[in-house]
Amino acid sequence: MTIYNSLAPPAPKRKTARKGPGRPEGTGDNASERILDAAEDEFAETGYTGTSLRAISQKAGVTQALINYYFGSKYGLYEAVFIRRGRVVSDERLRRLNQLKQRTDPITVEQVVRAFLEPTIALREEPAGRRFLRLQARLHTEPAEISYRLRNEAYDISTRAFVNTLLEICPSLSAKDVNWRMALTIGAYMYAFSDTHRLDELAPTECDPNDTKEVIEEITAFVTAGLRAPPVYPR
Repeated sequence: MTIYNSLAPPAPKRKTARKGPGRPEGTGDNASERILDAAEDEFAETGYTGTSLRAISQKAGVTQALINYYFGSKYGLYEAVFIRRGRVVSDERLRRLNQLKQRTDPITVEQVVRAFLEPTIALREEPAGRRFLRLQARLHTEPAEISYRLRNEAYDISTRAFVNTLLEICPSLSAKDVNWRMALTIGAYMYAFSDTHRLDELAPTECDPNDTKEVIEEITAFVTAGLRAPPVYPR
């Protein structure tokens, strides 16, 4: 099994929210990337509300004025942190899905599931990716005015494309069934990929949640079986 592991985020677009006589001291030298990395770490650990710009500035070794220069506000920074990896995952999902559609043989449910899950689990291969997965799991506990727009911006297009593909290859399932099962798939992978360490307690000798191949094979089998289950609301 090959997992695409080139999910390095593109360089962030600098926001020009600050107007004034010049740039704050400390710009350049990848300062914006240091800020994003520090913010990702802080937001992943304490959430949006619990994180202060002071903590981020201290971790990144920059001034708060520089954070405001690049990102405009705390929310602007949070948005940039989430979008820089979330959009890369979404784009990779679409790339894989389009590859499947270009093949001449029929697309299987398992292939669609892998195309959806593997770009995300690839993030577990690096500490920065694991931080983002924790951040993403936390996003679901953030206020709606923060979480809904970011999730939609990062994932809406790709998730809808997968729903439409599943409707095509699972003719017995209604739109209600497929949307429910996609939502449950998202919940399952967020729990499985976000280092909850629950399996370390429940089955320390049987299961290895740090084994990427084991994780992807188990969740793929689980999700594929769920999608293939008889419809609750037939067409």
